[in-house]
Amino acid sequence: GVELRIRREVTDISKKGEIFQLDVRHWEPKEYVEAREKMGKSADGSEPLDGSDNMNLGRLLSRTSIAISSGFVMMKGMIMMLDESVSESVRMQSCMATLAVFVASALLLFGSSPMFGNKATRRKPTSLTELVEKCSPPVGSGMDGKVEVTDMFTGGSGSWNAVHGVTVGRETVKCRYFINCAGGASDKVARMIGDDSFYIKPRLGDYLLLNRNQGHLTRHTIFPCPDPVLGKGVLVQTTLWGNLILGPTARDTNNDEARDMSPASIQEYILSKCKKLCPYFDPKETFHAFCGARSKSSRGDWIIEPSQKDGNFIHVAGIDSPGLAGSPAIALEVVKLLADAGLQMPKNNSFNPNRAPIITPKAGMKGLKMGPVGKNDSDGIDEEKMASNVICKCEKVTELEVVRALHRSLPIDSTQAIRKRTRAGMGHCQAEPDNYNCECRVTAIIARENNVSVDEVGIRPWPATSTLSQRWIDDNEKADLEKRMMAD
Repeated sequence: GVELRIRREVTDISKKGEIFQLDVRHWEPKEYVEAREKMGKSADGSEPLDGSDNMNLGRLLSRTSIAISSGFVMMKGMIMMLDESVSESVRMQSCMATLAVFVASALLLFGSSPMFGNKATRRKPTSLTELVEKCSPPVGSGMDGKVEVTDMFTGGSGSWNAVHGVTVGRETVKCRYFINCAGGASDKVARMIGDDSFYIKPRLGDYLLLNRNQGHLTRHTIFPCPDPVLGKGVLVQTTLWGNLILGPTARDTNNDEARDMSPASIQEYILSKCKKLCPYFDPKETFHAFCGARSKSSRGDWIIEPSQKDGNFIHVAGIDSPGLAGSPAIALEVVKLLADAGLQMPKNNSFNPNRAPIITPKAGMKGLKMGPVGKNDSDGIDEEKMASNVICKCEKVTELEVVRALHRSLPIDSTQAIRKRTRAGMGHCQAEPDNYNCECRVTAIIARENNVSVDEVGIRPWPATSTLSQRWIDDNEKADLEKRMMAD
């Protein structure tokens, strides 16, 4: 009962009677559009442009003809079966013939007959080696994938500007109830129905991530004394995966000086603050940096309520920290607000709230195999082989875990999406090609499972929100980080 569409932007909302009408812009990354057009496919990801519309029409006509003729033959057979003036042996033959026509028609109409070009849900056995060889290497320098502050409000590294978006279509969506959970753009969406009761003033938060050999330095989250304006301050903590993480900053975007801090100034601020909490960490072990935008509201608190302009328009806005921890309770409150607004929600007794895990806990290297591309790769069919084949060495992510993520209900067409679900590419080597080349391996698996070319798979942009000068930092940059830690 749920349809999810990705890379859509609501551009206008109107209401006729009890029905909201949403004007929606569909966009896709420029490289994706170019790859599909090069292969004769439509830019919006729907039907190919290579004449397959005519093929589909031909298939429809063929099916219709078979259905009509088969129905006529079976009707004649039924008449003969019921005709008592015909001998019993003839009636039995008519019965058998009618049954045979029925089975044959069913196979032709609904089976996987090559005559109609039915596609299997998965590609036939495919070697990953050939696909990996076609992949472009990961990007680790330059500024082409830079994410600007405004982009952080609408998708960050996956936003329109970061991936050079191209409009590929316009859509109209109609609904009786609307939930405004647009994050940094929730005030913009509210204004589409004339509601100006709040505005979003995003606060940027920068982090530095250090190797796991630094994680032992603290077993607890270390807080400074809270700032009366900026909140809890810059923290030192160990992640669930054993890394040491430093941050976040609290840079209000309505403060020009804070918003426009240089990468060096941001790093110095984090490192010098954290040195006072944990003086023994080694900043040269930094291997990743990133930034996000918290959607703070002008009201100073979360906004979970019906709009003053329309009771069927529910705001879920201004959800900053700890919004992730609070999300289950927020969902329950939204359900209650929808019920109060009149939405009928009969209980689905067949619903299973438990999801099978994507990640399989590992006992060291037991049952796992590592090696060059092609040595341990499956053919896309053998799940036992997938479960042992390590795709990301740093995080010990297997081929089967990537495949599981791809076959969930949420569409996945980029290595970034797989990173967020499996951690493939998040380790200390940051998908370095000369180490294990995990990003290209993941790209190949996505292409195989989605039955697309590797050029249609989105890869991780650089620098995105990183304050580092390159994806794989050199000794000079490590020395700079050490100097910044020592600043007063």
